[in-house]
Amino acid sequence: MESWVPPTSGAGTGGGGRGRGADDTAFSFLSKGWREVRDSASADLRLMRARADSLRTLADRELEHLLASAASTPPPPLAAGAPIAELEFVRNRIQPKISELRRQYASREPELRRRVLERWVPPRGATRACVDLSGITAIRNAIVFEAGEAEEEKEWEVVRMIRGGLKELERRSQSSELLGGFRGTGDLVEKFKSSLKPFNVESDDYKDVPPLYVTEILANLVRQSGPFLDQLGVRRDLCDKLVETLHSKQNHSPSADMSLHGNDNSVDELDLRIASVLRSTGYHADDGFWNEPAKYEVSDNKRHIAVVTTASLPWMTGTAVNPLFRAAYLAKSAKQDVTLVVPWLCKSDQELVYPNSMTLSSPEEQETYIRNWLEERLGFESNLKISFYPGKFSKERRSILPAGDTSQFISSSVADIAILEEPEHLNWYHHGKRWTDKFNHVVGIVHTNYLEYIKREKNGALQAFLVKHINNWVTRAYCDKVLRLSAATQDLPKSIVCSVHGVNPKFLKIGDKLTSDVESGQQSFSKGAYFLGKMVWAKGYRELVDLLAKHKSDLEGFKLDVYGSGEDSQEVHSTARKLDLNLNFFKGRDHADDSLHRYKVFINPSISDVLCTATAEALAMGKFVVCAEHPSNEFFMSFPNCLTYKTSDEFVARVKEAMAREPQPLTPEQRYNLSWEAATERFMEYSDLDKILNDNSTPLSGESRRRRTSQPSLSNVVDSGLAFAHRCLTSSEVLRLATGAIPGTRDYDEQHRADMGLLPPQVQHPVYGW
Repeated sequence: MESWVPPTSGAGTGGGGRGRGADDTAFSFLSKGWREVRDSASADLRLMRARADSLRTLADRELEHLLASAASTPPPPLAAGAPIAELEFVRNRIQPKISELRRQYASREPELRRRVLERWVPPRGATRACVDLSGITAIRNAIVFEAGEAEEEKEWEVVRMIRGGLKELERRSQSSELLGGFRGTGDLVEKFKSSLKPFNVESDDYKDVPPLYVTEILANLVRQSGPFLDQLGVRRDLCDKLVETLHSKQNHSPSADMSLHGNDNSVDELDLRIASVLRSTGYHADDGFWNEPAKYEVSDNKRHIAVVTTASLPWMTGTAVNPLFRAAYLAKSAKQDVTLVVPWLCKSDQELVYPNSMTLSSPEEQETYIRNWLEERLGFESNLKISFYPGKFSKERRSILPAGDTSQFISSSVADIAILEEPEHLNWYHHGKRWTDKFNHVVGIVHTNYLEYIKREKNGALQAFLVKHINNWVTRAYCDKVLRLSAATQDLPKSIVCSVHGVNPKFLKIGDKLTSDVESGQQSFSKGAYFLGKMVWAKGYRELVDLLAKHKSDLEGFKLDVYGSGEDSQEVHSTARKLDLNLNFFKGRDHADDSLHRYKVFINPSISDVLCTATAEALAMGKFVVCAEHPSNEFFMSFPNCLTYKTSDEFVARVKEAMAREPQPLTPEQRYNLSWEAATERFMEYSDLDKILNDNSTPLSGESRRRRTSQPSLSNVVDSGLAFAHRCLTSSEVLRLATGAIPGTRDYDEQHRADMGLLPPQVQHPVYGW
């Protein structure tokens, strides 16, 4: 191929003629292409003008028809004033304005069309093709004029560079012919290369970043493998110390020396080091196989929280009451909408679970019952929503297990933040979408010390070992953060200890009334000691019977009233009669019942609880509480009316002390610490929701939310693999039954479908097994 060489003063006639021939051929080709563009643009303008004329004619016809019909129709006699005034306003004010605009547009249309075409048609007799971009500039200015200068300041850097390039090209085109500003192909290439340089600007801080050292890679690997090593029995403090040691070997900066004083700073230094290396390479990670799919995006500056729990009223249990109050207090904020998701039981299960064999005919009736119960105890009106998922009661486990995929009963349009009350319980047999894939943030709250209950059963040690690792598995795979109410629970991955429960406001009001009675000189406590709880051996009844039997002579004359109902009621009664214990048994009742207000001492020897709600309620009412010195009671030990014991002899001493003196009134600070307002503040802080709700309060584009600029996380890959393996295993009915699942709970049954108005499971999941 022959190169084009620009003519020089020393060139011969033949060479010059060949160059001019090439010029003529090139510009003929450009002129032909330009004519085709001009003809196409003219055709488009004619079509646009015809459509505009048609639309204008149709609008005029419709307006005239409206005015004519309005004038011919008599106004109604009862409201004649307003329609006549409106029609007169349209006829006298709006119609003349429209007509005037039509006349002005019609008179200026030929001139406007001529000006636009002049910009596109090259002048007659022109022998060289020129580009005039002023017409494009006028159109561009007309489009962006109303946007304002404020929008230009927010434009993307690339857009500003492209706009600057267009302005430069426009300036050159007005003063020179096409390609006339370039002296040769070399000049053209150099200018093009220089225009691309701004797109590859790098910060000077990242030009000379050394690669990661082997020790830094090992430190990051150990840190990412922390949850896995935790399941193998390696303590977290050892892993943190190893990460700090490996990182400090290659880190000699002043900031690194300071990081040796704290593990958190050392971790931050390692993160910054890895981020700087990744940025120096230009790396970024888009969505891939292991990345999260598209999730809920903030579109109305309001977040959505779903509180999913394993029990519901009328069952008066902690996992039914506490999540209800948490949802109600979270719904007080205008920043988020809150939905409480509770199980719906068929009537056969309701008779086994709800008090006095109570039954409800529909989810709507249960929702009404829940709202009425809540309104009686709150000092404000809650606007939380209530939703249901199918559940079945397990007699062996004495708890409700989900039937089917619980996450499918939360719409994807509001799947933003999930709070899983008892996450291990909800996910033992979960066969559905991964919670962290559907939601932006998932928080688990551990209520129950299942290992303590299981150890009391047959082959309890083996079962507890298996359940411990299954709990680790599901909480790691399905939660971003786990809150443990006390240190009495299992140490789970991604977990911290924090009491995020409060007491019913009604109990605080009872305490205030009893305190006012004391101040006025009245006797507030006229009764002695009592115990209240579900009557099963694991709920403290075994410890209570053993203590009273052992110190029967030391506590001579001491009477204890016991309130409770449950599966072990007959056995507990018979054991107490056989040991001749001074116990008076009553049916279970609400702790706020009037008959319980005047008791002075609440005795709770249970060590299987995580954070006993009844203990907090007794303290709120101003009573003495005698309980074991145990991690489950650590939150209550700061209250002066909480009397703890380590041995059985101390138990006797604490009971005698409580019966001999009066309890102290609660201070305002102590009262606030027991409230749900304080519990909600602690929950927002330790679950990171305060940061999430504040940082993500503005809408984010889908691309910016999905794009990842940090390192690929080994921990996330492992978590995804664990979730996938769990889904595969729970798809087998044989494995489900072998591990204690209720038969037929991988999907909801026909009765649930009829009660809740659901589609058949075959329609919900058309592919077998998935």
